[in-house]
Parts: sequence; structure tokens; C-alpha cells
Amino acid sequence: MKIVRRIIIIAMLFFSIVSLAGCNKNNENNKLTIISTSFPGYDLARAIIKNNSNIEVNMLLKPGAELHDFEPTPQDIKNIKNSDIFIYVGGDSDAWIEDILDDIDTDKTKIIKLMDLVDTVEEEHVEGMEENHDEDEEEEVEYDEHVWTSPINAITITDKLKEKIIKIDTANKDLYEKNASNYINELNIIDKKIRDLVDNSKKKEIIFGDRFPLRYFVMEYNLNYYAAFPGCSEATEASAKTVSFLVNKVKQDKIPVVFKIELSSGKIAETIAKETGAKVLEYNTAHNITQQDFDKGVTIVDIMNNNIKVLKEALVS
Repeated sequence: MKIVRRIIIIAMLFFSIVSLAGCNKNNENNKLTIISTSFPGYDLARAIIKNNSNIEVNMLLKPGAELHDFEPTPQDIKNIKNSDIFIYVGGDSDAWIEDILDDIDTDKTKIIKLMDLVDTVEEEHVEGMEENHDEDEEEEVEYDEHVWTSPINAITITDKLKEKIIKIDTANKDLYEKNASNYINELNIIDKKIRDLVDNSKKKEIIFGDRFPLRYFVMEYNLNYYAAFPGCSEATEASAKTVSFLVNKVKQDKIPVVFKIELSSGKIAETIAKETGAKVLEYNTAHNITQQDFDKGVTIVDIMNNNIKVLKEALVS
């Protein structure tokens, strides 16, 4: 299915690129524009440009949509080519971008790949996790793309994004420095809260009846984890073997909470909970947010603060 979907996207991109070839940048009202494929880049850039009406940041992925299912439109391609800065994560979820990078005029549009801003690690299969049995795909090393899930990584990304934005708008350097510093301070507070929580908790283990896009997070805070799927898996149904393993793990280790991630059906977590008596809670990985939260202006800082509350139930209960 991945290969078929990729062929369709490449074909669509080819025709859109041909039809849009030669178009010039169109900065209405002389505004600088930043486009991010998804919420992490959008939110961090938004925090940096705060209170500057002469620059705007937009997100391609619609609120509430699944990042791994995103397919660009010809208008999306045009907007990317006309932007001053284009931010994407990298990795499997937006592999389509690799097909258009050569067509972007990098003298006009600065391209930022979040995975290039921090040290990355390979995707990991832990005990009990579903394996990928897609025989149509060649085995290759996949790096975990969810780099923003660690507050420390989010701090590094914010600082480096700030420098990129200053290069296209040096007149507002002081504002960007101040905004980035404020956001980094908030992320540092979150980091301290998490470290204090983990240091004072007897439990050091979390269970996800879902995908697990939090490897950078657990590595940062020395937590153990078990989950149904790795972070970039497209699977939604777990085998009886995987569910049984997670059920036994919850029972044996007396785990009080089974997590599901945002925008997930939560079926696997609910199944595990029924068998064990554990509570199902949502851990938001911030790959996207609901339309309601988007309209409220919810930030990654807000999401991480809420995650601390549910993490406390899992580790302290």
C-alpha cells in the first residue's frame, strides 16, 4: 500500500510542478511567510514570530488530520514554492517532500528539516511489539522522526529555528531573540518538572496500547516502555500475541495506566484495560491537534504540561 500511495503522490506532484513551473513568489501585503507541514514546526515558528504582524506561519496539515495520511495538493506545492521558509519533519510521514525539493528555489525559499537540527536515533522494536511484515518494501534503516517529543530537543529546535528566521528578517532580531528565549524558558520549566517527577517515582515504565512516537522522550528521562507498534507504523490492529503480551506486562508490573495517543481510536488500549483494570489515558505527542484546540491557540508547551499530569498517574499511582 505504501508503494502504491507513493506512486500516486509522485504522479500528482509531477503534474502540479509542471503546471506551476516558473511561478514567482507572491507575498501579498509584503508579508514574509513560513509554511510548516505539521504542528511541531508550526507551533515553534509561531512562538518565535509572536507579535510581528509582518510575518505569518501556516500549517499544511489540517487540524485533526492524521499526519501519516497527508497528501499534498497542487496549491500546497505552490504555497511551499512561494514561501520564505519551508519547515518539514523528515522521515516516513512526509517522504513525498523529497520528490519536490529539487524544484524549490533555495535562494528564495529556505528549507528546514527538523530531523537535521538534532541527533536522531533509529526506529526501535521492543519486546512484544508488532513487526512490520510488508514484503513489498525493502529493509532499510528508519530513523525516528518524532524529534520534538523531548523538551530538550524542542529547545534545540527552537533555538536553531530562531537563527533561520533572523536570517530572513534581521530587522526584528531582538523580538525573535526575546520570543525564543521566553519559549525556551517555558520548555526548561517542563523539563525540570518531568525530571522531578521521574526522580521521585518508584515506577519507571509506561505502556502504550498504540503507536509509540516517544523514543526521544523516554531516552531523555530514562524510562522503559512497551507498545503495540513503533512510532511510524501504519498498523491499527494488533495481533492477539501482542495484546496478550501487553496485558501480561500490565498485570505483572502492576501498571495503573495504559496510554493511547491523540487522534487514535484507543481500541487496543481499551482492550488491555478491560483485561487488567488499568485506566486508559491519552498522551498527546503533538504531531497534530484537534480543530478546537487549534482555534484556542494550544501550544506544545500546553500539551507537554498536560502530559505531565497523565504521566504522574502512570508513574506515581
